[in-house]
Amino acid sequence: MPQQQQNLEPIDVSPYGVVAGVDEVGIGPLAGSVVACAVILDPNQPISDLNDSKLISEKARPKLADRICKRALCWSLGSASVAEIDQLNVLAASHLAMQRAVAGLTTIPDTILVDGNKTPDFGLPTIAIVKGDRRVAAIGAASIVAKVTRDQQLYELSERFPGYGFERHKGYPTKQHLQALQELGPCLAHRRSFAPVQRVLAEQGAAL
Repeated sequence: MPQQQQNLEPIDVSPYGVVAGVDEVGIGPLAGSVVACAVILDPNQPISDLNDSKLISEKARPKLADRICKRALCWSLGSASVAEIDQLNVLAASHLAMQRAVAGLTTIPDTILVDGNKTPDFGLPTIAIVKGDRRVAAIGAASIVAKVTRDQQLYELSERFPGYGFERHKGYPTKQHLQALQELGPCLAHRRSFAPVQRVLAEQGAAL
């Protein structure tokens, strides 16, 4: 079982050896994949301004993500598809994405630090850290790269499936998205296992 850190102070990770920070993006949206990232920072190339990706402006995130990818000792992305989300459930799919991200690291960490209070089994010592993206630099870095990557995927989905506004709401259930979903019906990028999508599908079926 993973340990859990409960306090909200910045965490000294030096006792954990070489650490990989892991975070995911995309649990709540109605569309698109879940994307996870694992990052091992290089202590000889520190990066300023690392934080929870939600606290960094959309304009600033891509430049910071690029800096992370260039300066990190290594980093890796993993994802779980819409089909896997619908088949497994979104929490299990997010764990699968995290496992895939860690598996892609070219350096094996001594400890994996994961944002949140639940973690998958990585086969390595693992600690779940609540608000970890604000308290551990490597987790903050992972959250930024994962967010930028997923946002780019949603920009691409907005071109494939125009009218839903994916480029603006990134798949989250905003009023605009729910209205478009009602008017256009679900597209291939939508998660059929999520209640708002299920309701529209049921209404469409009843109308036929």
